[in-house]
Amino acid sequence: MSEQEKKQNPLASEKVGKLIAGFAIPSIISMVVSALYNIVDQIFIGQGVGILGNAATNIAFPVTIISTATALFLGIGSASNFNIASGRGEHKKAVGFAGTGLGMLGICGAAIAAVVLLFLDPLLHVFGVTPDILPFAQEYVGVTAFGLPFITLTNGGTHLVRVDGSPRYSMVCILSGAILNTILDPLFIFGFHWGIRGAAAATVIGQMVSGFLVVLYFVKFRNMELQADMLRPKAVYLKEIGALGMASCINQVALAIVQITMNNILRHYGASSVYGTEIPLACVGVIAKVNMVFLSICIGLSQGCQPIWGFNYGAKFYGRVRETYKKAFQTAAAVGIMFFLCFQLFPRQIVSIFGSGSRLYYQFAERYFRIFMFMTFVNGLQPVSSGFFTSIGKAKLGVLVSLTRQVLFLIPLIILFPMFLGIDGVMYAGPIADGAAAATAVACAVRELKKMGQKSSDMDCPVR
Repeated sequence: MSEQEKKQNPLASEKVGKLIAGFAIPSIISMVVSALYNIVDQIFIGQGVGILGNAATNIAFPVTIISTATALFLGIGSASNFNIASGRGEHKKAVGFAGTGLGMLGICGAAIAAVVLLFLDPLLHVFGVTPDILPFAQEYVGVTAFGLPFITLTNGGTHLVRVDGSPRYSMVCILSGAILNTILDPLFIFGFHWGIRGAAAATVIGQMVSGFLVVLYFVKFRNMELQADMLRPKAVYLKEIGALGMASCINQVALAIVQITMNNILRHYGASSVYGTEIPLACVGVIAKVNMVFLSICIGLSQGCQPIWGFNYGAKFYGRVRETYKKAFQTAAAVGIMFFLCFQLFPRQIVSIFGSGSRLYYQFAERYFRIFMFMTFVNGLQPVSSGFFTSIGKAKLGVLVSLTRQVLFLIPLIILFPMFLGIDGVMYAGPIADGAAAATAVACAVRELKKMGQKSSDMDCPVR
């Protein structure tokens, strides 16, 4: 691809603000809708099953996170390489990344489902289940496991749909399944009286529809020259996919590790507190799902900027890369402030959406919201920065930023603090880890942006 052809590509010529809106808004909607899968289940289960049902979905959450981690590892890894290769004019190589990514998504999704079904009870005990919650968790995960191949394909495949130039279709894939899930949830739970199994069935059906739409896109509507034989995974592509997908994968795996550690810590210290074991598990599950809406907006913003960052970095238009990061940073900060105010001012109202509880239930939920989520206003900076590094091929920096909050800071703190503060120690670990992670992400990003500012390769690309 010549320099002139690069400049004629909308990613290199369109105004940055317009590009971010065009790519990020559908991506944000897709991510938020994906998060709503769990929230809708949580709301209807809370109303129809009760506190033990809500606690069961919290126990089951690591399964979803592991599936999402695999999807992002392959989806973002292949999409990032596709963008960079396209920016360099290496079209055949770009399509090779897409084919290998799609093939591996299908294989890995089926493998995860098989492992979960074969080792269901041991996994639930590792995740922190209690005897009272166990039968609910068995029902829920035993059904939702059948949807894991489809949600893995959807969460990973929509990244490739987006970089293929169809961000709206990628949004439709996820939105269609979520709408169907929302319709079927009350029908199965209250109409057919299937309880928590009904919520799980509704989720699986929605995921199947979303996965089918992704397959349909690559069969009929794709723009890239993707042939069937390209879906056979190739090691030469997989290595580079892994390098750029690792940061997003580690971030999700870290979430699963934190969730598992948190569940076990809450179970242990909750038993010796006035709250007992079920109240902390149920409350933290609800709040984690609400927080996922906020994180989904920030991750969607980062993923929407991915094609802009990747193509322009590959084309050496560094000024556009820097401007895109600055606008994403400002947007993430604004969203963080909005959610911070909601979490501080309306914690009881938010928790009440997911069903009623005792005085102690609301007391724990309100304190957890206000203390653990105190640094929400800076929490969007880490996913934006991690996505930025991945998109420009800086895999090691992306992994480092992904590791900071969950692995390097939060896990040690939620283990250490409760030894001295009891169950309250979990709450105070959150804002300290969040602040340290945000500072690390910003420091790494500033250093990389300064390096780009010293380069003059984009002097002949004045459009911003």
